Amino acid sequence: MSGKTNNTLQIQKNTMSFEKLKQNRESAISKLVSAADTNTEKKNYGDDRLWKPTVDKAGNGYAVIRFLPAGAGEDLPWVRYWDHGFKGPTGRWYIERSLTSIGQQDPVSELNSQLWNTGRDEDKELARQRKRRLHHVSNILVVSDSANPQNEGKVFLYEYGKKIMDKIMDVMQPQFEDEKPVNPFDFWAGANFKLKIRQVEGYRNYDKSEFDSSSELYDGDETRLEETYNKLYKLSEFTDPENYKSYADLKRKMFEVLGEAEVASTMTTEQQVEMNTTKEAAPFKTAEANNDDTVATESNSESDEDTLSYFAKLASS
Repeated sequence: MSGKTNNTLQIQKNTMSFEKLKQNRESAISKLVSAADTNTEKKNYGDDRLWKPTVDKAGNGYAVIRFLPAGAGEDLPWVRYWDHGFKGPTGRWYIERSLTSIGQQDPVSELNSQLWNTGRDEDKELARQRKRRLHHVSNILVVSDSANPQNEGKVFLYEYGKKIMDKIMDVMQPQFEDEKPVNPFDFWAGANFKLKIRQVEGYRNYDKSEFDSSSELYDGDETRLEETYNKLYKLSEFTDPENYKSYADLKRKMFEVLGEAEVASTMTTEQQVEMNTTKEAAPFKTAEANNDDTVATESNSESDEDTLSYFAKLASS
């Protein structure tokens, strides 16, 4: 008897599912298209904690974010590190954080110094292409993100370069008497940041980005402010030696990407012996870049001054 009852219930359940399928068939295509788009957008090989602005086909983008204060146990609301990102003649990418971020020797920086010291223009150009890139990381609240509204009201980590850091410093250290200093990281007296991205000469440009007038986040609602504060991510991991690959591992990767023959051809015997010295550090946990990855920069020349001064310092040491 119980077997017949179970069969009857299963038939009723299937009938209900079929009726639902029939009723919803008109919206099936749009749902499938939407799901496909969503799956495509969410394809991500990086860190889900990191927020990245979205740009359209023309390279333009807009969002409003709020820089957040330093978290518990941290002195600054940002941390900085350097990395190297370039494609070698082997067709492979080298995208790794530089050990110079934690005050240690780095094989790519050493090779760049040796290239710079040859005095040949072609070698200096190679060094420029493989130069260190400066990154800052802060906690932010996404206030408005029309391209990805699901991000609004959430706390993320945000990586940015020198151009945006300069704008932060400008509002903290105004140049004119009628301008009051603003701490953009402050909950109560900070300011929203209107991120405006344009494509200029093939590079992302942030010149039109600007801070809004000073305002209290959440109108000073301390309950919401404390909730946000408790969601801040630790920034110290970006400069923790435990999170960096060893000198030997980075050197091995560099040889694989550039091809050992190419590296050796630009170095004297003494330099090759120096490069073969193993300098150990701890491993860094990072995903390898895909072969079709490209590196986005803020401008074509914003870090050239840093590059020139860095290599000049290495050359004189």
